[in-house]
Amino acid sequence: MRRHYTRAILTRESLLADPIVQFEAWLKDAVDEKVIEPNAMTLATASPDGRPLVRTVLLKALDQRGFVFFTNLESRKAAHITANPHVSMVFPWLALERQVIITGTASRISTAETLKYFLSRPRDSQIAAWASAQSRAISSRKVLEMEWAKIKAKFSAGEVPLPSFWGGFRVEPATIEFWQGGPHRLHDRFQYTRDGDGGWSVERLAP
Repeated sequence: MRRHYTRAILTRESLLADPIVQFEAWLKDAVDEKVIEPNAMTLATASPDGRPLVRTVLLKALDQRGFVFFTNLESRKAAHITANPHVSMVFPWLALERQVIITGTASRISTAETLKYFLSRPRDSQIAAWASAQSRAISSRKVLEMEWAKIKAKFSAGEVPLPSFWGGFRVEPATIEFWQGGPHRLHDRFQYTRDGDGGWSVERLAP
């Protein structure tokens, strides 16, 4: 099951000074190469007693402030973040023999930002946000489908309002690592680390 990575190499000279711009360039490569769900990221959180949990979420916005995703604010991930805002994320672009690993601190975004994104979602996705009590146990899929149908009928006229229990988190990165697979397990790894002046330092990591 071993695969030899020979697609590309990554050098210090080829890296851009700004890791967010570098990330955007790699994300564009993933989109151009038609990687499945190129904005999918594995998000790791920890419970108040230190038990880690990972799941895949979708990146929905990115700027110099950080990486944004949306969720039910009563979900397990939201509860974890409330108790412990330190998170880690991985973008696994395996088809490109690449991954990006991020550590940082998550915080709630504004209601205005959340509403702007919510209004851009397909109507059925807006309804699903109301219908699903995310992370809670349910007896069957039929219960979920019945709740979705009930909410759809309730909001049959006009816009679907933003649920009070639904919102976004922004992960402000402390480190961003760019990993490019190499032959003989000699992978190229470069980590950007936020310095005290708001800039970034870069160092190569051993594979």
